[in-house]
Amino acid sequence: MQLAGRYLGTVLIMLCVFVINGSFSQAVAEEDYLLGGGDTVSIVVYGQPDLTTVVRISQDDGTITYPLLGEVAISGLPPEEAGRKIAKLLEDGGFIKRPQVALTVKEFQSQKISVMGQVNRPGQYSLRGESRVIDLISQAGGLRNDAADVITVVKEANGKQVKREVDLLKFYAGDITQNIRVSRGDFILVPKMDEFYIHGEVKKPGMYRLERGMTVMQALSVGGGISGRGSLRGIVITRSRSDGTTEKIKAELTSKVKPKDVIYIKERLF
Repeated sequence: MQLAGRYLGTVLIMLCVFVINGSFSQAVAEEDYLLGGGDTVSIVVYGQPDLTTVVRISQDDGTITYPLLGEVAISGLPPEEAGRKIAKLLEDGGFIKRPQVALTVKEFQSQKISVMGQVNRPGQYSLRGESRVIDLISQAGGLRNDAADVITVVKEANGKQVKREVDLLKFYAGDITQNIRVSRGDFILVPKMDEFYIHGEVKKPGMYRLERGMTVMQALSVGGGISGRGSLRGIVITRSRSDGTTEKIKAELTSKVKPKDVIYIKERLF
């Protein structure tokens, strides 16, 4: 009955595992990442230890200062292409014949994305190669227990903002297309879960997560079932209208529960 809740719980565990293992760090593909000011890169020239260095790309002009070559502009290039550029400059300058250069990113700083809402550490996080929404959620410490199971990603396309929804339940069920790619300028928002309230003659009155397609019968189960004095007749739901007012609805056990519904279980007459 609480299948959706178990799905989301498993997703939360998966995200925690990603954070602990750091599986999204250097394992992601760097070939699609464009270097920028503030990034720190490691440059290794095989067989030439004196040319192995770690350097930060200038925020001002996107250059690095490299032995023998001086200033080299690499901002805007993928790491692999930047490595090839350095190799060519070394060879064209007559310094090394057929140099083998490996350039990798040690610190991603130039491209950031905001992750806000029900995550453990809201804020701005660096893109790391081909970053996807789950990677960024992991960087933000994973989802809070009160997070919704649908995430909103705001993207900019042709000067307009476009909203994309990421369904965590579908993702857990194997739909990897939900784990969409994110890029600089995107905004990830994790809303708070939908909730409902149940009061009256139930064993555990209070507020609970509203699962998809939940019925009054399922809501009663979450609330521990009716008390010894409760009645399944005359169940009333107080529901909010779009204009801010409320209405009272007589409900059956098969009635669907909506966000912010207040379910009241009456006391039986005898």
